[in-house]
Amino acid sequence: MANDKLGRPSKERLAVLRNQVSYLLWYGRIETTVAKAKAVAAEAEKMLTLAINTYQDNVTVKKTVTVDGKKIEKEVVNDGVKKLNARRKLMSFVYDLPEMRQEKESLAAFKERTKGVNHPLIEKIFNVYAPKYAERAKEVGSFGGYTRVIKTGARRGDAAELAIVELI
Repeated sequence: MANDKLGRPSKERLAVLRNQVSYLLWYGRIETTVAKAKAVAAEAEKMLTLAINTYQDNVTVKKTVTVDGKKIEKEVVNDGVKKLNARRKLMSFVYDLPEMRQEKESLAAFKERTKGVNHPLIEKIFNVYAPKYAERAKEVGSFGGYTRVIKTGARRGDAAELAIVELI
């Protein structure tokens, strides 16, 4: 099995990578084989770099809204051209994972918390990871190195080398 092909046809390989990158970015940590872990880490780094380079590109626009027959002018913050392009690239690669209700969270509280969020994973990448890793890049002085691969030993049954991929 070649490391770069993962022993699968291209459609299957891309589906596995998209799935695992999505889960890595959602949960922050996954366990898989070493070959898949290296491929997932490389793709996740690309996605995070894209978000970090564009997350501050916002445009403030004045919008007229009609409420009860009265026209009200309102300022709205939209994505800039670069951020919109990055958002679309991310959406074309990662799967859209649904937001889950937390333990002992009421339905009303869940709906209030997720109101206005159409793509929770994309929002998490731009609002949580991008500022965090941009700050880290300023402190360290270099970009990259957002993931780590830790080898955990052989899997029982087929003796495949396992690894944990996690976001730093």
